[in-house]
Amino acid sequence: MAEVSESNTGQDEKRRRRSRKGEARRTEILSAAMQRFAEDGYQNSAIGDVARDVGLSLPGLLHHFPTKVDLLLAILDKRDLECESFIGPYRSDLRGLLKGMVEVFRRNAEMIEVVRAFAILNAESLMKGHPAKAWFLDRATQLQNDIAATFDQAVTDGSIDGKIDGKAMAAELIAVMDGLQMLWLRDPARFDMVGGLEAYISRLLASLGLEG
Repeated sequence: MAEVSESNTGQDEKRRRRSRKGEARRTEILSAAMQRFAEDGYQNSAIGDVARDVGLSLPGLLHHFPTKVDLLLAILDKRDLECESFIGPYRSDLRGLLKGMVEVFRRNAEMIEVVRAFAILNAESLMKGHPAKAWFLDRATQLQNDIAATFDQAVTDGSIDGKIDGKAMAAELIAVMDGLQMLWLRDPARFDMVGGLEAYISRLLASLGLEG
């Protein structure tokens, strides 16, 4: 009985090692794919080039991601989880959320290739039939709804003027962030994306009576 138990333990450990190795390889593939998408866009990127970038044969890569669409969706899901994990602690109130947006930009400023890849994917997703079209639409809608809900809660608890339109403020904030990000991506050495958003948020907090 002891021999069976030891054998099972050994097999479990082998499976765990294979799982860790497979996860590390998947992460490597996703990073290489993001780099390709940042340079060439999704439509012009070949999955075979991604395989070569990580030293795999095409069948070897397809073992992890059967199609280029699967690879794209895995990248989007990974980005979603990372963003949610980062912004979550800032969602306690409106002031915290707005300050958190600045911290998101500060973090993004350290990963320009990732931001560029997602900006290109976002633009490409406007094309008819693009596999990420629904993902980006859902993400934009959810982001606007979440920000609007935080503004509406601030109205309800009396923190800000009751005439504030949460939906309109959310749309304005997203537009400012997208615009600042695009200016930065075009000329990162000369444009201060973080400083631009920080100044805007400071003016917004002052206009809402939430400065300090």
